[in-house]
This record gives sequence, structure tokens and C-alpha cells, in this order.
Amino acid sequence: MRILLTNDDGIHAPGLESLEKIAAELSDDIWTVAPETDQSGLSHSLSLNDPLRLREISDRKFAVRGTPTDCVIMAMRRLMADHRPDLVLSGVNSGQNAADDVTYSGTVAAAIEGTLLGVPSIALSQASSFQHGMREMHWETAEKYGADIVRKLVDFGFPPGILYNINFPNRPAAEVEGVTITTQGRLTHGLHIDERTDGRGNQYFWLAYRRESPDIKPGTDLDAMKKGEVSVTPLRLDLTAYDLTESLGGHFGGGA
Repeated sequence: MRILLTNDDGIHAPGLESLEKIAAELSDDIWTVAPETDQSGLSHSLSLNDPLRLREISDRKFAVRGTPTDCVIMAMRRLMADHRPDLVLSGVNSGQNAADDVTYSGTVAAAIEGTLLGVPSIALSQASSFQHGMREMHWETAEKYGADIVRKLVDFGFPPGILYNINFPNRPAAEVEGVTITTQGRLTHGLHIDERTDGRGNQYFWLAYRRESPDIKPGTDLDAMKKGEVSVTPLRLDLTAYDLTESLGGHFGGGA
């Protein structure tokens, strides 16, 4: 199995090292094409107004000065055009990509792009927390469970337009309670504007998180991680609200 690895945290991210370990349990034909710098939160964006710069790090490992989506396209359309990958793995992201956050995630977006290009794709993220101003990361959790989950998903298959989103809980590997199939949860949006002043008295702003306690519903990705379980969520590219097409058509005086 030929595997393409990518992420949104950048070519030097520790989560990419974890992903390489996971992939090594599945194949020895591994290619890595990841952003040159951190591209977190850029979702499914493309670099249309700037050139893409490609840098070879080592054999079958490349950095792209661009977004995660750019990286997948570069891999598919140029670097691996003669022999496309059988699987795209994106991650392991530093921090969870669950609930509404999947719409912002470059990690998930890379898996979306792989799916759009017809290659089975999986996004992987490791939940974390901050303790005394330091980020607590249990990379060993993703490394222990990742390969087996990916193997089972590959064995199950990828229906058209479907990708899988894996979130590992913020727990040591020995304390994980299992793996569960989940639905996408809902977060209370915590983004706010942090207003500051520079040394010349000019205003500038940061987008910043101020998380509120979400209403966690049973069976969701957030619920699974709160219980210490690995969450596996099937996501669909088709965003159509089919339950509304008939009534909306009637509202406009025609059929769906």
C-alpha cells in the first residue's frame, strides 16, 4: 500500500513524526508532502495568488510553501502522478479536530482533498490540554492505537464521498477506554477579538479562543473523548440538506 502523509502543523511538527510511525506499521512505501510552515485553521484554502515552492527534505519527503490542500494536490498532480497513493493520512494534529472545528481544520481539509481526488483519506488528531501554561500532549496514544484503527477502516472500505476523522483522547495510552464510532458534535463558539496596542499606539487584533463549556450530547465525538475513548467519525463531502429540498421547493412554488 502506497501512503501519502500530510498535515497542517508543518513539516517539522512532532505529530508528523507520530504519523510516520503509524504509517510504518502499515507499509514501507511512504511519501510525505507537508506545509513548510504551520497552516493551522486554514481549512480547505488554496494558494491562488502566490507561487508554490517545493523543497525536498529527503527521499520521498517534501515541504511545500502552501496550504494542506496545496500539498495534496502537489503530491497527486506532480510528485506521485505516475503512481498515485492508495491512502492519504493527514495529521497527527496537535489538538483535537472535533465538532464544529472540522470546518476550520487544515488537517481535515487535506483528507477532504484526497477524497475529492478519489483516494481513501483519513484525518487524525490528538486531543490536548494546557497545564500551568504548558501544552500536554500524549503522542504515544495516537501511536499505539493509530495503525490498528487505520487498518480496520481500510478493511471496512471508503464509500464514495466519505472520509474518516479520528480523534484520540487527552489521556495516556494505558488509560484509553476503547474505540467508538461517533457523530459530529457541537461546540459553543469561543472565538473572540483580542484587542491590543503596539509600541506606537496603533491598534492591532488577534483572533483568540475563549472556550465555554459545551453541551455535549451522547454519541458525539466530544462525548467519546470526554469518556477517554478514541472517536472515529465518518464524514460526508455532500453538504446538501436533503430533508429540506422538498419543503424548500414547495416554498418557491415548485418541486424539489
